[in-house]
Amino acid sequence: MPAPTPIARIGYSELLDAFEFVSFGPPLEHCAFIDPDTGAIYCLSSEMQTEEERPDDLETSDRYIQVPHKNDLTLGRDLALSFAAEEIPGEHETIAALFRKKGAYARFKGLLDARNLLERWYAFESRETEKALRLWCLENGIELIDEP
Repeated sequence: MPAPTPIARIGYSELLDAFEFVSFGPPLEHCAFIDPDTGAIYCLSSEMQTEEERPDDLETSDRYIQVPHKNDLTLGRDLALSFAAEEIPGEHETIAALFRKKGAYARFKGLLDARNLLERWYAFESRETEKALRLWCLENGIELIDEP
């Protein structure tokens, strides 16, 4: 199936900022929407007021493209488990157990830090996030404008 004709153009760093904003909390706590006509990104939060101007129909119209949460792109727990499977084979159950309680990422990063794997994790997470966001853009008709 061919990719849809691009309907919006945005910079990758703008998309990444919006994605990180959306993914900062649990799903639906923070949202971001892309205006397909202008490429403008509007951020909303149930936890904080933003002072940016936004269209009146932002939350009621289906013309805006909602930026996904990291869990929508399997970039949460599943990504951490994939990394652990590559970098710490044999520790799957230990790592999986970390994600059964609150504060999992802090414990996961502490374990990686103790094994000098934290920088590798950040690089892996960055690569996989970029791949997933680029694919999401392709599937949603968004043209990424890469900054130099």
